[in-house]
Amino acid sequence: MDYRKEYERWCTDSYFDEGTKEELRSIAGDEKEIEDRFYRTLEFGTAGLRGIIGAGTNRMNIYTVRQATQGLANYILAHGDPGRGVAIAHDSRLMHDEFTEATALCLAANGIKTYIFPQLTPVPELSYAVRTLHTIAGVVITASHNPREYNGYKVYWEDGAQVTPPHDTGIMEEVGKVTSFDMVKTMGKEDAIAAGLYNIVDDSVDEGYFAELRALSIHPEIIKKMAKDIKIVYTPLHGTGLVPVQRVLKDMGFEHVFVEPSQAIPDGNFPTAPYPNPENPDAWELALKLAKEKDADIVLATDPDADRLGVYCKDVKTGEYVTFTGNMSSMLIAEYILGQKAAMGTMPKNPAFIESIVSTDMAKAIAAEYNVTLVEVLTGFKYIGGEMHRFETEGTYNYVFGFEESYGCLPGTYARDKDAPAAVCMLCEVAAYYKSMGKTLWDGMIDLYEKYGYYREGTSTMTLAGIDGAAQMQKIMDDARGKTPEKMGAFDVIAIRDYKNGTRRELSTGKVEPTGLPSSNVLYYELSDNAWCCVRPSGTEPKIKFYVGVKGTTLDGAEEMLAGLKREVLTYFE
Repeated sequence: MDYRKEYERWCTDSYFDEGTKEELRSIAGDEKEIEDRFYRTLEFGTAGLRGIIGAGTNRMNIYTVRQATQGLANYILAHGDPGRGVAIAHDSRLMHDEFTEATALCLAANGIKTYIFPQLTPVPELSYAVRTLHTIAGVVITASHNPREYNGYKVYWEDGAQVTPPHDTGIMEEVGKVTSFDMVKTMGKEDAIAAGLYNIVDDSVDEGYFAELRALSIHPEIIKKMAKDIKIVYTPLHGTGLVPVQRVLKDMGFEHVFVEPSQAIPDGNFPTAPYPNPENPDAWELALKLAKEKDADIVLATDPDADRLGVYCKDVKTGEYVTFTGNMSSMLIAEYILGQKAAMGTMPKNPAFIESIVSTDMAKAIAAEYNVTLVEVLTGFKYIGGEMHRFETEGTYNYVFGFEESYGCLPGTYARDKDAPAAVCMLCEVAAYYKSMGKTLWDGMIDLYEKYGYYREGTSTMTLAGIDGAAQMQKIMDDARGKTPEKMGAFDVIAIRDYKNGTRRELSTGKVEPTGLPSSNVLYYELSDNAWCCVRPSGTEPKIKFYVGVKGTTLDGAEEMLAGLKREVLTYFE
């Protein structure tokens, strides 16, 4: 693409609005900025769109959103049932109204009915709505946990999961064919409403979703007993979670829920949390301050689209609040669900527990303890949703729980994406369960470590942004495929899984066998002493991610092993 020529076209073509042109004229003297905005078209990947908001082909704006939507519409018209329509939701990010309307009116102009949520809506509720309304697809306007300057566009298919093969690649191909804005259709909102193509989702979907969350409870009697004794501090980080989280905690009977007031206000500028990610310690400052004032038992935070849940818990022995990784909180929920179902005799036949390949190996130990089949999938909750769909269609297994290390889990079958309000329900019930025994969530986590081993995991990232970033990331992956280390730090390399080639190779014997998973640009190193390392380029950010895991016999020992392995991995791949 001739970026300079494309920039000048956007500055002069009557197709683009005056506000867009003014923004572009303001950068006329910044050649680097012009190049970054126009050197490519914002990539529609397997997760949809995600990018910085602004004018240009490499930015999130109504024009690139319409372009992507035209490709989606073309795919639906060719491979789906357009009469079933598309559900559309959004979170609190900047431009959410404009992008929602651009999506809806493009679909409507293609004769595809739309169902729009009028209020901020959690990602998992959109997944639930697709299944409940029986639409052919769904779209969520969100950039999840990315910084404030981002927005995005996630696509779901009729099963309620983010699109997987063949639909993801099929939609990508159709979007790629929309090479000119002249190929993009749109229409007026009043005309779309009059034609029955623009419809507002009513409250029945909300109520159905909340009913599903209430139904997750295993021991409501324990909540009733302990509800007055547990203090919960919660922050939605200026995002979507406030209404659903307050609602479900009230429905379950918890009486002492304190919301961090300045972060309760939905605001896409995220004024108190520029990087609104529960994984980011800086996002917790205000909530932890409130927790200390209220002497809270647990502190909860959801990301802007309310699919991720972060947790802190008070350690009564030290008086300090201890952070939980996504692996830790998910293991507490998993142990509770599987353990209680086994004890009560309510475990379904052929139960299955799903985790991503970069998640904790404690899941394997818990699954084995309760005789539950453990299924591994590639990174991305859509693959968990895909397995749930396969279980249903093939009649092989019954899903009991699924999670990924990035602070996301799903304790029910009503949706096909990770669900923070549902995780809140379960984790608060787990807290009540432990409180009834005189224990905290942290005590419960130590119990798990003592029972299964001190599994500890961590991540590191290497940011490679800009025009050359993708090429640099690919070179790192290519170089890694060209040489396999015998050791990583203190650990021997036992086997390497190359998910791009679909192979697992044992170093000692040279034996090669298939991974059984779809092709993906991921390398996984099986190490001695139950340690491991996984390397993958991010699908949504200009980063390579390094995941590592160890198993120790004490908490301090495991932490020391983990820190050493993280250092060695980054050194090796630099």
